[in-house]
Amino acid sequence: EFDRLIPLAIVVALFIAAAVIVGGRTGAKSLVALAVTLVCLFGVLLPALMKGANTLLMTFIVCAYVAVVSLTIVGGVQKKSVCAMLGAVAGTALALLFGLLAQALTRVDGLRIEDVEPLLQLRQTGTTMGIASSLAEVHAANPQLSRRELFRSGMNIGRDMVGTMTNTLILAFLGSGFTLILYLYSLGLSFRQLMSSAYVSMEVVSGIASSVGVILSIPLTALITAAVFTREKQQS
Repeated sequence: EFDRLIPLAIVVALFIAAAVIVGGRTGAKSLVALAVTLVCLFGVLLPALMKGANTLLMTFIVCAYVAVVSLTIVGGVQKKSVCAMLGAVAGTALALLFGLLAQALTRVDGLRIEDVEPLLQLRQTGTTMGIASSLAEVHAANPQLSRRELFRSGMNIGRDMVGTMTNTLILAFLGSGFTLILYLYSLGLSFRQLMSSAYVSMEVVSGIASSVGVILSIPLTALITAAVFTREKQQS
């Protein structure tokens, strides 16, 4: 195998730069939240599962903890953050219960799950539509806003998205191959060997590439939307 640690470090550095440049302070906070998430995944969840902990219960606990900590880091202790925390934990619990019910009814298991990349593409599309729709509402409420002011509103909305989207995308990629990651972890490989493996490298690059795509789509969408709506105002 190749030693991929240094190239991966460069890729991660570029990702960090994109998150901080576009997301500002919120982007930096999202990176801290992502670090906490990865520590929980590799330092808590995987070791617990290797010791025989209940898979669904342990995964739910870690997910709920990550949601609360990440949203606290990104948004602080505010009303909207608390609401988001409660919604995330409740949504995760309901998804777990519904999944168990659906699994029992359809008699399927998790051994046939396909790649989640198509869902990630839909997620990226939802990001740009969310910004465009939000700016359309902002413009309708205050048509006198200038192009710069409308763009600034779009960036403020987008920064909140950066704070939560990064975790979502990277964990979606890692989650799609969680069984194999668990297997690789069980081999007792060193950190350099694990990160240099073709599979882990591919997942890291895929997750980061999608995250960078979402991050960069935020200012582009805000700029285009602001230009279109202010142009319509000028023409009218």
